[in-house]
Amino acid sequence: MIGLAQCDRPVRRPPNLPPLSLDPNPALLIAKLALVAASMWGASLLARRYGHAVSGALAGLPVIVGPILAMLLIDLPAERVRGIALATLVCEPAMLAHIVVFANAARRFRWPVCLALATVTFLAMATALAQLAWGALVASALALAALVIAARSLPASGSATDAPVPVPRTELAWRIGVALVIAGSVMWGADHLPAAIAGALLAVPITGSVLPCFTLPRHGPQATARLLAGFVRGQSGFVAFFVVLVGLLPHAPKTVAFVAAVASAAAAPLVLRRRTTAMPVRGAVE
Repeated sequence: MIGLAQCDRPVRRPPNLPPLSLDPNPALLIAKLALVAASMWGASLLARRYGHAVSGALAGLPVIVGPILAMLLIDLPAERVRGIALATLVCEPAMLAHIVVFANAARRFRWPVCLALATVTFLAMATALAQLAWGALVASALALAALVIAARSLPASGSATDAPVPVPRTELAWRIGVALVIAGSVMWGADHLPAAIAGALLAVPITGSVLPCFTLPRHGPQATARLLAGFVRGQSGFVAFFVVLVGLLPHAPKTVAFVAAVASAAAAPLVLRRRTTAMPVRGAVE
């Protein structure tokens, strides 16, 4: 799961789009929190069975924003939902930078320093991106380029294979609790902080922040690198989802556009995995 999604209030929108801020909806807020908890729970269970990389891949997919956008497509005009999706896509480079900074910092620092460096980097980039009015073509190209750069900027993760990871019940409860606290804080900030900061907070990768903070002290930097490499692979599905949705909504029915976006999100990580597994394995972290 990446950020809580800009489905409430995008960071910035092109000037030709209608206003995108949505009225507070208790049902939608409850759905968001439930999806955050479910995403954290699912990613942790996958780690138990398949290891860090698969857990990270699930966390990187649009498992929160996808269902929320499906809800919004039922009630809102297609152009308005398209604007929300475009605003989400604009922040993708900042989210990927957060992951890359954390993964590289994990080789030298403990998790609080890694999280601080990653968060500062994210907020700086997201705020800068929010100052510009991005069109769909430019935002899509920038997100795709950021995805390629992020995949090549991650540190080596040792063996290409992964193993199941023990996640005690108490730790699972802590993971979910911390994720919900962050999600609640983001929601509060969206309503009380200046627009530029609030918009950036809405894009914070929650699971991409919580999971590595638990993984690094227990399993070390190589495991953290595998987790975050999986996250980037999952982000390929996230990018594909929003690129397709933004591209089709002006021309295709809502249902067709959403189904095509979901299919693209499912296919992209598989294609990326096939390409990366065909490449030589990088050396271990020093």
